[in-house]
Amino acid sequence: MNNDSQEKTTHFGYRQVAVEEKADLVGEVFHSVAKKYDLMNDVMSLGTHRIIKRFTVELSALRPGMKVLDLAGGTGDFSLLFSPLVGSQGQVVLADINESMVRVGRDRIIDKGKSGNISYTLANAEQLPFTANTFDCICIAYGLRNVTDKQAALNSMFEMTAPGGRVLILEFSKPVNPLLGKAYDVYSTLWPKAGQLITGDGESYQYLVESIRMHPDQETLKQMMQEAGFENCEYHNVMGGICAIHVGHKVASR
Repeated sequence: MNNDSQEKTTHFGYRQVAVEEKADLVGEVFHSVAKKYDLMNDVMSLGTHRIIKRFTVELSALRPGMKVLDLAGGTGDFSLLFSPLVGSQGQVVLADINESMVRVGRDRIIDKGKSGNISYTLANAEQLPFTANTFDCICIAYGLRNVTDKQAALNSMFEMTAPGGRVLILEFSKPVNPLLGKAYDVYSTLWPKAGQLITGDGESYQYLVESIRMHPDQETLKQMMQEAGFENCEYHNVMGGICAIHVGHKVASR
């Protein structure tokens, strides 16, 4: 296979697919699971995802009046946590490429009566439709691995981050202990079966397992963030590296 043909394909889980097809395939996955997405998160993580998300929010350093982008914000967990931190003078933008996920997130937030400083938009992470230097914080949680061109997304996130702001990337990663890694691999093979029972869609959760295995490890993602322009990049392993929270800063102009 020559370089030209390689450039036209990317991975969708373990499969190689045409680059232009991946966004639609990922969209089908999340359209299928949107209504049961939160329930499945509780099942797969045994409830620990809520603790992990709160730790991520602590790293955001948000203050009243700030603007935050909840990218790949899905059903709105992070938007609900960010909203009281930025207050009535601040702004939270819940953005996702998938309309079904945005709809579920919007309805959930409205039902909770928390929509005052939250807005919603459809957005492709690779080409964010905002003015440069807008957001004090951009957070993408469990979304980067689904992006076709991750480096393009990081570049776009850097452009939209305000000088002095930061980006937070919460994602499944690589366990640091080999024994934990093996146990996690075995446990994650149960997710498609649980997905079939709860959502009626085991294939989407098979993709989830495969997408996790294909995602860059901690150091590789850190290097990609640095290539995008972020400085003082670091990561925090959670649950022994099953998840990792990467933090990068856009240094204010000197």
